[in-house]
Amino acid sequence: MKNPDVATQIRPTVSRAFLEDWLAVLRWHCSAVQFAELMEGAGLSSGASPRGRVTHDQIVRLYQLAAVEMGDEMTGLWSRPIRPGALKHLCTSMRGASSLSAALFRFTSFWNLLLDDYSLRLDGDDEVFSVVLVPRNPDEPQRFGHMLLLKLAHGILSWFAGRELPLLRVDFAFDRPDFAEDYPVLFPATVRFGQTCSAISFAQLSAAPGLARSDAEMQEFLQRAPRDWIFTEQREHALPLRIRELLLSSDQLQYGLQDAARDLNMTSRTLIRRLNSENTSFQEIKDGLRRDFAIRDLNGRDKSIEAIAQDLGFSSAANFHRAFKRWTDLTPGNFRKFPTG
Repeated sequence: MKNPDVATQIRPTVSRAFLEDWLAVLRWHCSAVQFAELMEGAGLSSGASPRGRVTHDQIVRLYQLAAVEMGDEMTGLWSRPIRPGALKHLCTSMRGASSLSAALFRFTSFWNLLLDDYSLRLDGDDEVFSVVLVPRNPDEPQRFGHMLLLKLAHGILSWFAGRELPLLRVDFAFDRPDFAEDYPVLFPATVRFGQTCSAISFAQLSAAPGLARSDAEMQEFLQRAPRDWIFTEQREHALPLRIRELLLSSDQLQYGLQDAARDLNMTSRTLIRRLNSENTSFQEIKDGLRRDFAIRDLNGRDKSIEAIAQDLGFSSAANFHRAFKRWTDLTPGNFRKFPTG
């Protein structure tokens, strides 16, 4: 597992538990047959363990299939369906804005015409602009829906800017879930839970111009949805992902905590404390990367389980079996037969 050429393709997976709110909505809106077909089409199992892992490609495929099947570009997450073509109109409106802050105003105005569940408030000054989801009713927040709408604000504005925009922070109006470690995979910022309202905050947008996006560029962005707006390439604000990037660019089997602390210009004790505050550790990050390499190679099917175990630094296939089952609740052999989250 030494400095692979395909390092940038080893994207973090997310836990199956992260999808459960969304899957519950799909089960509610679809027949049992429709739901099973959606899951099969996305390469997901209907009855997988919450400890299972889900790849970017599976999430993208499930969204694309569900949006078409349901005729709803937000796949049933809100009380009113978002009809096909709505996101195209949103992109068209935003790309005609004179600045990023003006584009963000058009984003909130657009959704305020369509959503019954929330109004979107734009708070801003010369330093910080925030999109805030203000509830119109006292219902429990839909965790996946909040994530998707805030990620759409980040993704579509970054597309208009021509670069991934850094975030100051992301707030969620629900308690910290058991799968909180999945959120930095999507949001390159400090993520806070248990806040009054869900919100996403950007810095210094007031006068920044966007790009003159063509119809062809917009069509490509929409065809790839949600790939270009739900996942992030930014790593500078999320310490666990910064360490993951350091591991990817090194000899991961030899790279240790002291190496990471040196490269991050901090002491080992400070790094341990910082990671503890984010409910993780250096070893957990390293194991997570090995898990994602294993998932990629098992899906690829061109390497034996023994070869994968050796490449990942396990002394035996049996040790790899035990570790993989601890990570996903499946043995490598069962995962290869049924590579689903």
